[in-house]
Amino acid sequence: MMRTNLTQIPDKGQEHDSILGELAQLKSTDIAWKQGRVWSMVYYVDEAHQHLIEEAYSSCFSENYLNPFAFGSLKNMEQEVIRMTINLLNGNDTTTGVMTSGGTESIFLAVYTYRERARQLFPRIREPEMVISTTTHPAFEKAGHILNIKVRKAPVDDQLRAIPAEMAKLINKNTIFMAASAPSYPHGVLDPISQLSVIAQNSNLPFHVDGCIGGFMLPWVEKLGYPVDAFDFRLPGVTSMSADLHKFGYGAKGASVLLYQNMDYLKYQFFITTEWPGGIYASPTFMGSRPGGAIAAAWAALRGLGREGYLAIAEELMEGVKQLKKGLTELPEIQILGDPCMNIIAFNTKNNHPDIFVIADQLEHQGWMVDRQQMPNCIHLTVMRNNIPVINTYLRDLRGAILHAIDNPQETAQGNAALYGLMARIPFRGMVEKNVRNIFEQLYDFTKSGEQKRTSKDTNEETSPILAETPRWMGALNRFLAWWSRK
Repeated sequence: MMRTNLTQIPDKGQEHDSILGELAQLKSTDIAWKQGRVWSMVYYVDEAHQHLIEEAYSSCFSENYLNPFAFGSLKNMEQEVIRMTINLLNGNDTTTGVMTSGGTESIFLAVYTYRERARQLFPRIREPEMVISTTTHPAFEKAGHILNIKVRKAPVDDQLRAIPAEMAKLINKNTIFMAASAPSYPHGVLDPISQLSVIAQNSNLPFHVDGCIGGFMLPWVEKLGYPVDAFDFRLPGVTSMSADLHKFGYGAKGASVLLYQNMDYLKYQFFITTEWPGGIYASPTFMGSRPGGAIAAAWAALRGLGREGYLAIAEELMEGVKQLKKGLTELPEIQILGDPCMNIIAFNTKNNHPDIFVIADQLEHQGWMVDRQQMPNCIHLTVMRNNIPVINTYLRDLRGAILHAIDNPQETAQGNAALYGLMARIPFRGMVEKNVRNIFEQLYDFTKSGEQKRTSKDTNEETSPILAETPRWMGALNRFLAWWSRK
């Protein structure tokens, strides 16, 4: 059935069943994540846990944590979530923190806090800088752009870990903090946090550990006996950490925790203004209104699973990692990148022969959602519970995709590979940014008239202009890349 895209609020309210039916229809074309075809984005335990966090979220659906004195229930739940996270990450009685809407907000607030701290304690610093590595999450770069803080990136070693000596070289009189990953999202590799914490201490610098992906996973991996170097508040040089509850805390989106070694750091995060006609405005986080549902769901998730539940899930996931690693190492063309410390794996082909993104295209033809990465070109996998039953199927399809790429050496990557893969090979980075920016401009450009929309011959559904035009510029891009590769 062909849909008509709405351009204004309906004159009359529609029947609820009709709305919910159309919602189900819209979702029917989404990737089948419950079948294990997605290796990222969705963090799922089982239907019982899903029901628990949905019920908890709904119970505080309308509550607004804008004013912590209005809803004491949310204040109590946030404090319990923070205290449980402090305990998990080996904080102490002085460790404190807040809940945020996700990893990006947690990282942004840490950057903001260290900028405000530097402004008060070191007013001579007029052009503040942060020191990170090339694998550190781009949320730091985004925060630096917004807050006018220069980002200095150190290279990583052949295991894709931050190099302490290279980060130390970048520290100067304008540096206001350092940051590293536990682990880095692209490859699941744990930076040498203990060495970096010593450098931070010796340089009298705050040091943020981005544990957004690993904060609620690495502690359990360590308890299972896997080798995990110290990465948390056991190290005195670590002054703050971020850990996402909506990832391996198995809460509802969006929920994260941002912790500080003590109030001497957190106090710089608070924003307070007293000269507004609406009254005194005070906010501990970036957000004003804060949804109570995310707080309640995180609180319920931690209590519902308990330490035994989290440990059991982590054990199951790491057994899946063993199975996946074994299968990948048995494929002679494949190599795993770095030394992953948890349930994240990145792999590519040796010397990129055959082309890893041609392989990615073939996997997508088989119904897999593929996360492509660059520098180096590779495929990313985060092993979830839903993936474990289909690991052998994935390995079988991967083997077939490799054989296809070997048998068709002239083939170039298409589809998403051209955006996330082939673009990565263009030597002129400005061209990449220009094309991606153009995509987003068209995607959110609502000035296009209805006559410009096109209809897909296969589905008889309306397609936005950008999606209709995408193959044209991708084809031109592929032709350019083919010419460039012959130079």
